[in-house]
Amino acid sequence: MSLLSAARQVSDGVNRVAIVLCVGCVLAMLAISFTGFLYTLFTGDALSWTYSLARLFLPWIGLISTTIALRSGEHVAMTLLVRLLPAPLVKLAAIATLLVMAGFALLLIWYGWGFFLNASQVYMVSDNIQISRHWTAITVPLTGAIFLLHLVHGYDLLEHFDNENALIDEALGEPRESHS
Repeated sequence: MSLLSAARQVSDGVNRVAIVLCVGCVLAMLAISFTGFLYTLFTGDALSWTYSLARLFLPWIGLISTTIALRSGEHVAMTLLVRLLPAPLVKLAAIATLLVMAGFALLLIWYGWGFFLNASQVYMVSDNIQISRHWTAITVPLTGAIFLLHLVHGYDLLEHFDNENALIDEALGEPRESHS
């Protein structure tokens, strides 16, 4: 197995972990919020910490889900504009896009790591529940690292080279065939 194949398998595994993590965070938010709702419903009093605690999952959901979108090709793309270009310029645009993504990922890691190291405060959810700011700050460099890892898929992350007819056939459940 080549190094690139191994890196792509690691990327796919990390993507599956990211999906499970995001689903877990959403479920945790819902459970915490629902607990607060039920407590208010049955007692008439509010648990002040439930919504504050639930909000701590938002950075994880927001940032980590962007890596899932990148890997799934669900990011914003200027495909129509790029496909109007001659073939050599399409390849050049794809390379430039991947380089910009890599630069963005490196910036997330560089500045995110400093943000993580300087996150010395404690988030006071309640008198008894105190969460370090490191919990939310680590999502920034982690997102950058996952972005970089997903870049091993290269052109597969971009829609510039996809055949629309094959994609439509695949969506309809028909076997893939060449539509040249």
